[in-house]
Amino acid sequence: MVKPLDIAVLLGGTSSERAVSLRSGGAVARALERRGHRVTPVDVATETGRELDVVRCDAAFVALHGRFGEDGGIQRLLEQRAIPYTGSGPAASRAAMDKVESKRLFTAKGVETPPHRVIARGDSIDLLEQCARSLGYPVVLKPRAEGSSVGVTVHRDKSTLLDGAIEAFDHGPIALMEKFIEGREMTVGILDGKALPIVEVRPASEFFTYDAKYQDERTEYIVHPPIDPADARTVQRAALAAHRALGCEGASRVDVIFTPRRAAHVLEVNTIPGMTERSLLPKAASAAGIEYGELCERLVTLALRRKRGARWVASF
Repeated sequence: MVKPLDIAVLLGGTSSERAVSLRSGGAVARALERRGHRVTPVDVATETGRELDVVRCDAAFVALHGRFGEDGGIQRLLEQRAIPYTGSGPAASRAAMDKVESKRLFTAKGVETPPHRVIARGDSIDLLEQCARSLGYPVVLKPRAEGSSVGVTVHRDKSTLLDGAIEAFDHGPIALMEKFIEGREMTVGILDGKALPIVEVRPASEFFTYDAKYQDERTEYIVHPPIDPADARTVQRAALAAHRALGCEGASRVDVIFTPRRAAHVLEVNTIPGMTERSLLPKAASAAGIEYGELCERLVTLALRRKRGARWVASF
């Protein structure tokens, strides 16, 4: 255990994932208090940073999911105030949140990822259908910059494609159409540059939707799933390569599809993994012998280590 610190837990936020962030942040705050730290929960209800103006702390634990929390916005404001913070820096956060940029970096770094097309609001239904045919049904439609599967839909033929596009474009003018890869849904936590044990996700629904993540009790999570050790290493290496391709730091959670052909396709990297009682990073850490409070404390320690290493310079 490290010496007692003053820690601000940033939670809430303005995104569609506010409710989940409040739960994550609340759990983190309680855990850090039990470890002997002085904790101040800070509900970041605006994107101006005014809530930070009165914060005096040794470090900030960022538990803001979605826009502003995961897209580099809050990270820039924390750096301007010289406040050490958990997780990745502004550039990596922005790249991970932007599914189009993530795809570009995965491709550039040789990380296997499902084929995709970038689509835009105003594209004709004929163009959307052409993109889908070129990828091959089924396809997935995703908003460019949302998390927790918000706005994500799966389409096995053209009959529902327009409805899915409308839903995706409700979250921004650019969206991603991706080939749906059949296989086992797995997630790999990355902590301080090392891959944690695999967690397989078995939702009752067709894929890991928002409801499956946070509400559906039928969703199964299998830590150390039945998989050949060589295949497990393939999945973990793919996850670590994706984490590095985006320049992530601290902790992340990488979502992967493992196919019957034993290929690992990276879907996305989450730079602010959920920290609720149902969240996957804590499950993976626990399987590695790291209990929840220790995990939270380690993330703060990594934030302080980055500051001491002068990895960034505050600007005022």
